[in-house]
Amino acid sequence: MRIAIHAVDGATMFHLSVPQMVFDEVRRLRIAPWETVLFADREGSVRTFEGYTIGDVRGPEAAADADLVVVPTWVDDGRPVGPVLTRVLLDAHERGAMIAGLCLGALVVAEVGLLDGRAAVTHWQAAAGMSARHPAIAVDSAALYLDLGDVLTSAGTASGLDACLHVVRSRLGAEAANRVARSLVVAPHREGGQAQYIERPLPADPADDRVARASAWALEHLEEELGVHRLAAAALMSRRSFVRAFREATGTTPAAWVRSRRLDEARRLLESTDLPIDRIAADCGFGTPVTLRQNFAQAFGSTPSGYRRRFGTG
Repeated sequence: MRIAIHAVDGATMFHLSVPQMVFDEVRRLRIAPWETVLFADREGSVRTFEGYTIGDVRGPEAAADADLVVVPTWVDDGRPVGPVLTRVLLDAHERGAMIAGLCLGALVVAEVGLLDGRAAVTHWQAAAGMSARHPAIAVDSAALYLDLGDVLTSAGTASGLDACLHVVRSRLGAEAANRVARSLVVAPHREGGQAQYIERPLPADPADDRVARASAWALEHLEEELGVHRLAAAALMSRRSFVRAFREATGTTPAAWVRSRRLDEARRLLESTDLPIDRIAADCGFGTPVTLRQNFAQAFGSTPSGYRRRFGTG
């Protein structure tokens, strides 16, 4: 897959590096021969927010055959989206390439008209402005990223990592995304959304360590009953205190977190083993193949058998 990443004067080094780090790691780990290229409205160089100059930036023609065009950020100085970038994005979308607007890059995707009548997410500080400027867009101020199939948008800053790992996961499977995440030392999939970061700093609470210990214990006992009472006991906390501390730490409920971890393990087993579906259902704590199938379809839009046919290497 060929990925074209747009660079603009004033962008931060971090935003420019996120898609390159994730997608280049796919090639470095020899998972797939993905290729990234950095392009701008004209060939030459760009100057970052930190004052560094990045040279050898390609011109817009570099995106002409890209399977994915990424706008990793934008500058919050009222600068309009120029005709060159507009044409690159519209042409790429028309020929079937995916368009990704990460963080403030989602504003660019909105400006060129690819999000009208649809849902999108951007940095929480820009969400209100995006809603006001584009009332036809349903702006989600809580999600980390939203994948519409042809267009992907993500929330602020580090959420670009989540979105890029999601691309790896959707194209190459969960095991590939997990390998990339482990290599980069980041979480392969974060729970919750950016709502937990909106002007509400997480408390420096010793209970967070107990939540982490209970979560680690749960990962070793996925096949068992993992109700809130057992997780709270593992954390040495009352049920009520544990639920409150867990939501503060993760942005989600214990039940939702356990279900997601069980689904992650089910995907891993479907990809890497030939275990029968009923065995996987039992080992992951779903009990029956029917329960596994229902949860799997709801989460991934596929049956376990269909997922195995697509990504299985066992």
